[in-house]
Amino acid sequence: MWLQRIDTKIDAVRRREAEQEHGRRGRPPVPEWIVELGIGAGRPPVQVHTGDCYAAGKRRRPVVRDEARRLLASGLPACTHCRPDQHLGILE
Repeated sequence: MWLQRIDTKIDAVRRREAEQEHGRRGRPPVPEWIVELGIGAGRPPVQVHTGDCYAAGKRRRPVVRDEARRLLASGLPACTHCRPDQHLGILE
């Protein structure tokens, strides 16, 4: 009786681990650069971040390196936590 309970628990743990691994493989890759977007009509860009920045808000979109550099050069502020301007080689 105990052996059956243990086997059932082992099977459940293996299934859960397999599902978690499947979820990790199906997740899209982290973008290299992201732009945080504002609130309201048109949702203007607010700040540039690296793709893995913890301080980026929920409203964001991925951008390519050239667009991130262009946005920073046009005066859009860089995140003070991840410092994308330093990674992109833009001096103030």
